[in-house]
Amino acid sequence: MGLLKFDKLPANPLVGADWNTFKTMAAGQRIDPGFRSKYHLTRAICRILSTMAPIQERRYQQLLKNKPLEHDPLFILGHWRSGTTFVHNVFAQDHHFGHTTTYQTVFPHLMMFGQPFFKFLMKIFIPSHRPADGMELTPDLPQEEEFALSNVMPYSYYDFWYFPKNMLEYCDRYLTFDAITPEEEQAYKEAFMKIVKISLWNTGGTQYLSKNPPHTGHIRALVDLFPNAKFIYLMRNPYTVFESTRSFFTKTIAPLKLQDVSDDVIEMNAVKVYPRLYNAYQQQKHCIPDGNLFELRFEDFERDAYAITKDIYEKLQLPGWDAAEPAIRNYINSKRGYKKNQYEYKPRTIQLVNEHWGQAIDDWGYERRS
Repeated sequence: MGLLKFDKLPANPLVGADWNTFKTMAAGQRIDPGFRSKYHLTRAICRILSTMAPIQERRYQQLLKNKPLEHDPLFILGHWRSGTTFVHNVFAQDHHFGHTTTYQTVFPHLMMFGQPFFKFLMKIFIPSHRPADGMELTPDLPQEEEFALSNVMPYSYYDFWYFPKNMLEYCDRYLTFDAITPEEEQAYKEAFMKIVKISLWNTGGTQYLSKNPPHTGHIRALVDLFPNAKFIYLMRNPYTVFESTRSFFTKTIAPLKLQDVSDDVIEMNAVKVYPRLYNAYQQQKHCIPDGNLFELRFEDFERDAYAITKDIYEKLQLPGWDAAEPAIRNYINSKRGYKKNQYEYKPRTIQLVNEHWGQAIDDWGYERRS
C-alpha cells in the first residue's frame, strides 16, 4: 500500500515531463483556484527532474536511436473500459513481448538513468490499486503508453486529465487526428518510436506490446510508422462501457485535474467522444494490411480467453506460442472468479447510449434496451 491515496495526490504525473513539454502544455491554460498548489508543486518537481533528461537523451542516441526493430508492434485497441487491460495482461505473460511500464509512464526521461532510485520512491508513495476498478498498480506492470507520451510531447489526448475543459478539442486534434497539424503528427511519431525502443530495452522484449485506447484513432499513422504491425480490436456492450467509462473518468480526473469540471460535463464529453473514436476506427481500419487485424467482442474473450488467445496467435502469425502457453494458461486460470464491477443500466444510460452510440450497438449485434 503506497503512502499516498489516489484521491489525495499532492502533485500529478506531469512531474515526470520534460520542461519544454510542461511549458508548452501549460501555456495559456487557466489553473483554477483550489488546484494552484498542486500545479506549483508539480511544476517545481518537473523543473528539477527535467534537468536529468539530457543524460537519457545522450544514452538513447548512442544505444537505441539507430537500432532497428526486430518486429513491428502488436496493438490492442478499443474504447476505454472495453476489456483492453485484461487482454494486455494476458499477452504480457509472453516475455518475448516488451511493454511500457507504469514507472515509465510517469518518468519516461528517467529510464536509462536513475531508474532504481526513482522506482524505489514510486513503490513507497504511489497507491497500490487503481481507484476505479481495483486493478493492481505497481511500477513494473504493463501500462498504456499514452501517459508516457503526454510527458514527452505536448500533443497527447491525455492532456485532458490535467486540463479537462479542453477534452473535446484534444479529441479532434490528438485522439482522431482530424485536426492535427503535420508538425504535430511528426512529433508524435518520433516520440512514440522512442518510447517503443526504450520500452523494449527496459523489458528485454523483441516485439512491442501496446494497450492504448487513443491508438484506436491513430491507425493510419501507426501503419505508416509500422507497416506490418498487428492489431487486436475489442468491442464491448456499449451500455456497460458507458457506465464504466463515466465512473472511471470521474474518479480518475478528480486527483489529476488542474481545472474545475463538473460530473455532468465529464459525462457529456464521454458521450461525444465515443462515436468520434468509433467512427475514426471504422474509417481507418482499412489501412491495416489483410491478415493483420483480429476483431472480437470482449464478452467472447471472457468466456474462453485461452482458446481465443491461441486463435489470435495463429491468425496474426505471432511468434512464441509454445514457449508462452504455460504462463498464459496459468494467468488466465488465476483470474477465474475475479469480481468485476456490476452495473445497472439506468434509464438515462439507456437513453444516452441509444441516442448517441446506437451504430455500435447495431454493428456488433448487441441487444438494444428500452
